[in-house]
Amino acid sequence: MLRSRLTFLYSTLMGGVLLLFGMGVYGLVNVMLIRQIDAMLESTAKEILAVARVDDIGELTVLSLPELDMSTNVFVQLWDRQGHLHSSSTDLRQINVSLDPPGLMAAEPEFHSVFFQDIHLRVFNLPLSVGNRPVGILQLATNLTVIDSVRQDLLYVLSIAAILSMVIAALSSWFAIERALSPLETVVKTAEQISRADDLSRRIPYHNLPNDEIGQLISTFNQTLERLENIFTSQQRFLADVSHELRTPLTVIKGNVGLMRRMNTVDEETLTSIDQEANRLTRLVGDLLLLAQAETGNLPLQQACVELDTLLLEVFQEMHVLAGEKIKLKLTEIDQIQINGDRDRLKQVLLNLVGNAIQYTPANGKVTLSLAKVNGQAQLTIHDTGPGIPEEDLPHIFDRFYRAEKSRTRSKSSGFGLGLSIAYWIIEKHGGKIEVESKEGEGTTFSILLPQLTDRC
Repeated sequence: MLRSRLTFLYSTLMGGVLLLFGMGVYGLVNVMLIRQIDAMLESTAKEILAVARVDDIGELTVLSLPELDMSTNVFVQLWDRQGHLHSSSTDLRQINVSLDPPGLMAAEPEFHSVFFQDIHLRVFNLPLSVGNRPVGILQLATNLTVIDSVRQDLLYVLSIAAILSMVIAALSSWFAIERALSPLETVVKTAEQISRADDLSRRIPYHNLPNDEIGQLISTFNQTLERLENIFTSQQRFLADVSHELRTPLTVIKGNVGLMRRMNTVDEETLTSIDQEANRLTRLVGDLLLLAQAETGNLPLQQACVELDTLLLEVFQEMHVLAGEKIKLKLTEIDQIQINGDRDRLKQVLLNLVGNAIQYTPANGKVTLSLAKVNGQAQLTIHDTGPGIPEEDLPHIFDRFYRAEKSRTRSKSSGFGLGLSIAYWIIEKHGGKIEVESKEGEGTTFSILLPQLTDRC
C-alpha cells in the first residue's frame, strides 16, 4: 500500500534525523562535561603547585601537599620517578597503587579516563621537574560517576524523545498522506467505473484541487479520457460508415450477379457496374491497409532526389483529364525545386488533394496549383473555389476516420475519411507540414511545406 510505504519512509527519515541530532547533542554535552572536569583538575593542580615547596636540591621528600577542599572531590597522589608513592591526599592514605599506572611514564601533561577498583575516574598526569630535571608525577583524579549518570539520563531522554517524535511523525504523515492521496482513490474508482461500464464520457472531479503533481495527473488523465473518447467516437463513426460503404457495393455486385444468372446473359452495363463497385472496395481496402502500415511503422519511405516541379507538372496533366471541361485547372506559378523524399508517396498526396479540390468544386469553378520557394522551403499550394469547409470541421479534417461530409448518402467517388490523414502522415514523415485555410462559400486552400535541398542532385 502506497500510504503505508510513504509513512514508513517518512518515519524512517525522521528517525534518522533524530538519531543524528541525538548523537550530536550527546557528543557535545559529553565533550563539554569532560572539558569542565579537565579544567577543574588543571585548576586544582595549579593551586597545589602554587603552595608546594622543595628544598634547595629539589628533593621531593620535603614537598608537602596542602589541605584540599573536600567539596572538590579531587584525589591526589605524588609519585617519584622511581615509582614510589611519596604522598597522597587524606582519602587515599590506604591506597598504595597508582590511580593511572600508565600515566606514571608521561612526559607531558595527559588526561586519561580509567576504571580504578570499578570506579570511573578522570585522571590528570602532570610531570614535575626542577630546572630541567624530572623529579616526579603528580596525579589528580575525580570521580565520573555523576557525569556518567548525567550522560545516561541524557541518552534516555533523547531515546524517549526520538521514539515519541517518530510516533507523532508516523501518525501525522499517515493522515497527511491519506488526505494528499485521496484524489488518487477517486482516480482509481473512476477508472474502474469506466472499465466496467465502457463509458469514456466520465471525468474525474477536479474541483478545488491544488495545481500540484496529483492535480496535474488528474488533469492529464482527463485529457487522455477526452482523447480516447474522441478516438473511440471517430472509430465508431468510421465503422458505421465503412459498414455502409461495404454494404452498398456488395449489394450492387450481388444484385447484378443474380440478375445475370436469372437472365442467363451478360451485358456490358452490368459488368461496368460490377467493376466500379469492385474498384471502390479495392480503394477502401487499400486505404485501410496503407493506414495500418503507417500506424505500425511498416510503411517505409524510399528517400531519393525528387524534382517537385516535374512531379507537379505530371500531376497537373493527369488531373487535367479528370477536370475535363467542367473545372478550370490552372498552374499559376512553378519554380525548379528539388527535395529528398519518396516520389510515389508525394504524388499520392498531390493526387489526393487535387482530386478532392476537383470533386468538391462546382461546375465552371477553378482549381489552381502553384510551387514556390518560401523562406528556404518548397511550398505547394492547391486552391479551389468550392463551397469550403465548415469552421467547426477544420481542426479535425486530418484526423483519422473523420469526414466533414456527415450524410450517409455520398457519391460513388466519395472517400472514406482516410485520404487526408494519410497525406498528413506522409508529409510529416518528410519533415514538412500541411495546412488548410477555408471559408464557407469562398473555397479552400491547402499548403504543403517541405524542406528543399540546398545542393542540386
